[in-house]
Amino acid sequence: MTNEVSSRPPDEAKVMRLRYTGEEAFVAESQSGHAIVTSFSHDHMSAPSPMELLLIALGGCTGADVISILEKKRQHVTAYEIEVRGWRRDEHPRIYTRIEVIHRVRGDHVDERAVARAIELSETKYCSVSAMLSATATVTSSYEVSAEDGGPAE
Repeated sequence: MTNEVSSRPPDEAKVMRLRYTGEEAFVAESQSGHAIVTSFSHDHMSAPSPMELLLIALGGCTGADVISILEKKRQHVTAYEIEVRGWRRDEHPRIYTRIEVIHRVRGDHVDERAVARAIELSETKYCSVSAMLSATATVTSSYEVSAEDGGPAE
């Protein structure tokens, strides 16, 4: 660890700034100017914890890939939900050791093969968050495709 603070990060570096609020929470501001609160209280969670934000980041990253790929494949998706479940080890640091991502896609005549391929491409090629988390955790994905009327896909 160094005590030196660089005034100018390398061009590729992303810079996030966090300010302690005094309520067992931080307000974080992204380089793009967006703010989010993260909490580390064990008694009263006022915002997602940093570890919860990792799972949210994974869902957002893979979700962006999957929906973009499905749109390019001209799949008519009317609803898309992602559920991310994570299991952490008991000892510190309490990293995730297992993560499940469940994609639920609804639409008119959505091709299950297109959904499976979009998820595969996200996992193996596009989603940086998945690549990082896969270095220490087993990340698995599954999907459900249903017709717009709620029944099974054709």
